[in-house]
Amino acid sequence: MRRIFFILRLTVLCLIVSSAASCATPLGNAPRTPVADSQLEIPTQAALLATPRAITPPRPARVNGFKTIALAELPLQARATLQLIERGGPFPYRQDGQIFQNREGLLPKKDRGYYHEYTVKTPSEEDRGARRIVTGAQGELYYTDDHYGSFKVIVTDE
Repeated sequence: MRRIFFILRLTVLCLIVSSAASCATPLGNAPRTPVADSQLEIPTQAALLATPRAITPPRPARVNGFKTIALAELPLQARATLQLIERGGPFPYRQDGQIFQNREGLLPKKDRGYYHEYTVKTPSEEDRGARRIVTGAQGELYYTDDHYGSFKVIVTDE
């Protein structure tokens, strides 16, 4: 996966460099001087990997039939919940980390205990509210903001 991102970044960088070169002269009418390969600054793989992730491929609209939501599109409270999940808690509600039974049948059918649910705080709610993150045993991440009426797959950069 990292190799794909490296190739994608390198391709985009080449497009940006070639575009910038063609825009360097007013209206592109001035004669161009050829540039020797030795004069080109070619970034190293380490430099490309160290650059901010501003250049990312578009996220898929659907994964396994589910709409997707990028990590950056999640509410701040959902991102905070994901950090708690990653750390293993402590969680603000006793129900967090409990088995999600998938009674609605909207998630792929799995054995009992495969899914676990976590509360995403809703600032305007005094109780748990309707927002949840559901995790799967294989690392799947689902987000719902309508109390299990629908789910979106959380898409991360990794």
